[in-house]
Amino acid sequence: MATVKGLVDVFLQPGDWYVGDADHQLRTILGSCVSITLWHPLSRLGGMSHFLLPTRGATATQDPALDGRYGDEALQLMLAQFEKAGVPPSQCKAKIFGGGNMFPGQMREGAINVGKRNGMAARTMLREHGIPVLSECLFGIGHRQVIFVVGTGDVWSNQVKPTGLISN
Repeated sequence: MATVKGLVDVFLQPGDWYVGDADHQLRTILGSCVSITLWHPLSRLGGMSHFLLPTRGATATQDPALDGRYGDEALQLMLAQFEKAGVPPSQCKAKIFGGGNMFPGQMREGAINVGKRNGMAARTMLREHGIPVLSECLFGIGHRQVIFVVGTGDVWSNQVKPTGLISN
């Protein structure tokens, strides 16, 4: 998976989000974290998040500033940038990536891992905002490399299983 030459390359760390125009490509590496990409085909404006948890929950009152580490807040931050550019959220198209199980075999029976919670939350948040999900690459074992070329709306994802796993 190679990056596209000539574009402004933005690499997102956990908790980062970014909205840019057609001159940008956005990249990240995801384990149990999830990335939502938003794209508006007419304006060729796109955004990507890299969130660690679905929501801040009970600690939300401690700091009123929105924080990209939480999926609901990262989505709010991105949508605010789209609205500032005159793009209604309902006209965006979404893709979802990540939510991998980074520690297979270490889960309690019946427990839902953080990656699965993140992916399910992303689906719910986008549905609640009326944003259609065009595709997703969620769950499984291992991490993903993700590249989003804003000018075309194309997103490439490559899932890498952890080394040393014994398959049955």
